[in-house]
Amino acid sequence: MGATRTPRGKWIEEGLRALSAGGPEAVRIELLAQALGVSKGGFYGYFKNRDALLTEMLDTWEREVAEAVIERVESGGGDARTRLERLFAIATAGQGPTMGVVAELAIRDWARRDDDVARRLRRVDNRRMEYLRSLFGGICCDEGEVEARSMLAFSLRIGEHFIAADHVGRSRAEVMELTREWLLR
Repeated sequence: MGATRTPRGKWIEEGLRALSAGGPEAVRIELLAQALGVSKGGFYGYFKNRDALLTEMLDTWEREVAEAVIERVESGGGDARTRLERLFAIATAGQGPTMGVVAELAIRDWARRDDDVARRLRRVDNRRMEYLRSLFGGICCDEGEVEARSMLAFSLRIGEHFIAADHVGRSRAEVMELTREWLLR
């Protein structure tokens, strides 16, 4: 009986973990194989080279943080407010190699130094903002307010993790709930 191959998705997940931990320079075939407990020979059964893996990592991230999230939100149905609440819950719970904020931040940092990654990031951000606009447009009519709410919600997803401030008399979770309620009013 032959040896079981490590699935393609495991290489991509491990690559995203390495990216999150140390940037694109940390995505090295030998280290990924070691982390997976396999030989690096299996890598070449799926990927031509490291660049092919990096591309598939970005493809996976893009699909998971944009289209897959939108599909999950839309599949539950409901009005715009209900779908926004579902989106916020998904974003808050987002963990793992693709959905976690650490991967998001690593890709944003990478985009600062790589024009191709920057173009992809812009496409993903535009798709996310487009979706937010469509949802907020269902709960308010003013285009400026739709844009402001969309920008605030998106900024909160990315930037909340950088804020170390204490909240007088409230926990961070309470403030986040207050913010969510304000955005949905």
